[in-house]
This record gives sequence, C-alpha cells and structure tokens, in this order.
Amino acid sequence: MPESTVTNAAAIDEQELDLAWLRQKYLEERQKRINARGNSQYIEVKGDFSRFIDDPYVDGPLVRDAVAETVEAIVIGGGFGGLLAAAELHKAGIKDIRIIEKAGDFGGTWYWNRYPGAQCDIESYIYMPLLEETGYIPTEKYAHAAELFAHARRIGEHFDFYPRTHFQTQITELRWDEAESHWVARTDHDDTIKARWVLSASGPLNRPKLPGIPGVDRFKGHTFHTSRWDYDYTGGHSRGGLTKLADKRIAIIGTGATAIQCAPYVAREARHLYVVQRTPSTVDIRGNRPTDFEWAKTLPSGWQRARMDNFNQLVSGIYADVDLVQDGWTFLFGEMTLAHLAEDRAKLSAEELARLTELADFRKGNQIRARLDKVVKDPATADGLKPWYGMMCKRPTFNDDYLEAFNRPNVTLVDTKGRGLDAITETGIVFDGVEYPVDCIIFATGFETGTSYTRRAAMEVYGRNGETLSQHFAGGLRTLHGFFTDNFPNFFMLGLSQNGFKPNVTDMLAEQSEHVVGLIAAARATGATRIEPQPEAVDAWVGTIREKSEVARKFLATCTPGYFTGEGEIDKGVFVDTYGDGSVAFTALLREWREAGERSGLKVW
Repeated sequence: MPESTVTNAAAIDEQELDLAWLRQKYLEERQKRINARGNSQYIEVKGDFSRFIDDPYVDGPLVRDAVAETVEAIVIGGGFGGLLAAAELHKAGIKDIRIIEKAGDFGGTWYWNRYPGAQCDIESYIYMPLLEETGYIPTEKYAHAAELFAHARRIGEHFDFYPRTHFQTQITELRWDEAESHWVARTDHDDTIKARWVLSASGPLNRPKLPGIPGVDRFKGHTFHTSRWDYDYTGGHSRGGLTKLADKRIAIIGTGATAIQCAPYVAREARHLYVVQRTPSTVDIRGNRPTDFEWAKTLPSGWQRARMDNFNQLVSGIYADVDLVQDGWTFLFGEMTLAHLAEDRAKLSAEELARLTELADFRKGNQIRARLDKVVKDPATADGLKPWYGMMCKRPTFNDDYLEAFNRPNVTLVDTKGRGLDAITETGIVFDGVEYPVDCIIFATGFETGTSYTRRAAMEVYGRNGETLSQHFAGGLRTLHGFFTDNFPNFFMLGLSQNGFKPNVTDMLAEQSEHVVGLIAAARATGATRIEPQPEAVDAWVGTIREKSEVARKFLATCTPGYFTGEGEIDKGVFVDTYGDGSVAFTALLREWREAGERSGLKVW
C-alpha cells in the first residue's frame, strides 16, 4: 500500500519549484516528440501483418454452418462491456439475445492480453464487475490476467450466455431495415441475424497497431504483439517462467502500461533485453497484496457499488470523508486536486485554481522523478526514464518491478529521446547509428485510437437510406449523450465517446448498460419499437461537448504526444470528446434527464 502524500497545494512554496525551468523543460521534451504524421505514423494491422491479430488461443478457424435467425437484441462484444450489457438485458427480461464475439471465449481485453505480468491497475474489488451477483471475491488487490479472464467466463456461465453466443465470429455489416424496423447483421460466417435492438460494446482499445519503422517488414527473427503473446516461443505463462528466452536477445518496443508490466518478466529470463523507449511513463508504487478473506466476510450488501462510487468521487476531485480504496489513483488525485479543498474553492478564481493545479502537478512530477534517482542505480538510465510532462498527459502507471529491472546487467534502455527507432534490419534494431542484434521483437505498441469508429469495430453500419456510419461521423463524432445518433434507430454505442469518462472503465460500462437497457425496457413496455435521437438534439449535445472540452483541449495542447492527445492531433485524442464537467456531473445529468420523464431530444415510437 503506498503511503498517502496528500499536501495542501496552496501551501506549496513556489520557491521549492523552479517554475520557469520546469515549464521550459516540459515544452522542450514535447517538441522532441511531435511527429507531423500523427496517427499515420502507425501501420494498420492487415495484409502481410495480419498474423499480429490472428487468434493464437484457438485450435484453428471455426468451421460451422451459416445461421439465419431472428432475436430481440444483438450485443456486439464479449468483454466486460458486452457482458454487462447482456446482463442488464437479461435482468430486464430480454433473454432472446445473441452475443457476437470475434474471440474464442468471453473476456475481451483479458482474453487477448495474456502477456506475463498482465493485471488490472484499478483495484480488482471495484474493477471486476458483478462480484456480488456472482458471489466471487478476488484473490488479490490487483488481480492478474488469468483471474480476470476466469471472471469473465464466470459471468458468462452465471447468466447462461454461452448458448446465446457466437464465438470466433465477426459482424461485417449491419443494415437497418426500415420496413421491418429491425437491424440485419451479416457475419464472416455468412450468418444473417435480425434483431430489434443492437448494443455495440466492441471496446475503444481492441485493434493492435504497429509502428511504421523503416524495415519493420524486413526482420527475419521472431515477432509478436503483446496482445497475442507467443508462449510457444517464450515458454512459461502469465505469471512468469519464460525459460525459452535464456539464450535469446529480446527487444520490447514501447514503454506504456503493457511494457511496464511485462518487461520485468522478460528481464528475469532473457539473455539480454533492450527496452526501446520513445517517451517514458510515470511509474508510481503499486502495493499489491493478497485479499484478507476475513475482511471480505464483513462486507455488507451493496459494498461493491459503494466502493465504486467512493473511488469515482475521489478521482473526480470531490472530497469524501473516507477513502475506501486507498491506492495510487486516489492518492494521486488527492495530491493533484483534493489538496485545493483546504481552501474554500468557491473563493478561488479560475486563474488561482489553475495556478494551484500546476504547482501540485509539478510537485508530483518531481516526486516521480526523485523516486527514479533512488531506485535506478545508473544515473544515465535513471535520467532517460524520467517523464517530463503533466501527470495526466498519459495514463499513470503503477508497478513495483519495472524500474528495478533496469538494475539488471542484462537490461539496456534504448532511449530514443522521442524519435523512435531509425530502422529495423533483418537481424536487429537501429538507433543513432548503432545496431542492436536481437532474436525477437515484441511490440508493446498498444491499440488504434483516433481512427474511425467503424474501422476499429471492423464493420460498416448502414442507417436509414443507406447512409453509413462512416459518412455520418465523417465530420466528427455526433451523438446524444454518447449512446445514439440520428438516422441510426435502435443502435446503441457503449464505451468511451461523448459521455462521462471514469478511470474505472467497468464502472462506466455498467452505468451505461443500465441506462441504455432501461430506455429499451421502457420503450418495450409501451409497445414502442424505435428509439432515435432528434438531429437538433444531437447538434446541441455536440455543441455542449465541444464547449465543455475547451479546458481539456488547452491542457492536451501542452502535452507530449500520445493517444490521449491523438498523437498531436487533439481532435483525435481518446478523451477529448468526453463530457468536460466529469463523470459525477454526467451521472447527475442522466439521472435528471430520466427523472424528468420527457426523454428530451429522444424520439420513441
């Protein structure tokens, strides 16, 4: 458990921070990393690179007869988002459903991400959904991948979803049938599935990407993406034992949340590990520990929802009398935002609040960098690992083994200082005129963001009059509350869009599922068969989102490039279109909208 270091930001002595120097340093480091190509610097995984998205966890392609069927609802995706949506439908009495999942089982992120060290970075007691419903208590504060995958399967079994799911199946086309008021889905197995309602929970981070490094297609050694970890090559399993790497020189490209977790395991077993870094992550204390099952026995009914709400309140910068979670996230936001509450916030001008926030941010950054000097023995390596950007420019990471791995003699940081590698040859990686021979390249390069919704979902959606969703969103995302858009009746988008973002994504998805299914259930109760927002309501909501994103846009414009910033193209940033007043305000907005009973902006008939 990390120790709380919450400090009154207003009391920070500005003399302890060289503000002018820090501002200039952050700017210089940002400038090094700006790439005019933006998202196009990455390669779409298809064609010759399709092996990076093949499913290594099934025996082979599924062979089955095509299905022609009609159901009440289709749920796209079998990760936690899809499972939560299906569970809400089930609880609402809508049991005639079909889940479509491209993987071989439930799990989503936790089906694909089985790399060594993979675990949730939000505590498992609030991250793993439906714990009370399934009667399960996680074995540790931050559950590892196998336990998370098993829980997804547990949910599937608890609600009897397996017979209602087509696995290893991808919807290629959704088309609205105006005459019949239903959707027609076609799949890569030539299925034709008709449904009144479609809930899409394909996930915002599901399509692997590769860096467009010159020569990336020339390397003759072994390669794979972390979301398709090759244990046949490495040996071992998600908790370690990668003994086949004993004579191997490995390069891991990327230093985001995935590499932070898997690099220490590779370091323990490989002959040599090169960690290729463009931009370092902020790495704070994790503090994992086994579950105290005596404590678990004392938990009252409703404990998980109370714990989720408490966490979300604190990470939204809203004071609470108690911190139930007490982890790196709540401590971070305590230092960054709650410290201001020592002052009467109502008396703080916007300028003063911005000043205090900047001070707190710089101070926390200094703490992160000071920890590096204490942990990493080689001063040059420690300096290379230091992040120079605002704490929320990138997703914070928490790990107790990553920094220590660089003290091993067989680990080398290849700090490209924001440029990335110069080239990949047939036998190695090249930076600054130096070639590092390697036997295997592991791409810890994340997933596509900033590309079109339909590209990431790998399907096209045709609304009324044949308009495609790609055409509809050509000028940018346009929704009402993030869930539905005009001209596409009964099509509901779950996930990260023009709604309230929660760091605990499964909590966000649970709230969305409950809201959307509640609307469907209410419509069915009156005999209605269509739900669609009015165009003027969509226009107004897009305007609201844009207006409330101005503060975020200004902040992101100061950040080093990454998927938060759309690689420098702010409009393509993963969070730029979320509700700027935060998730607590968004939850209140939805509640008031429902309680008004008018379904303002929504046409139900």
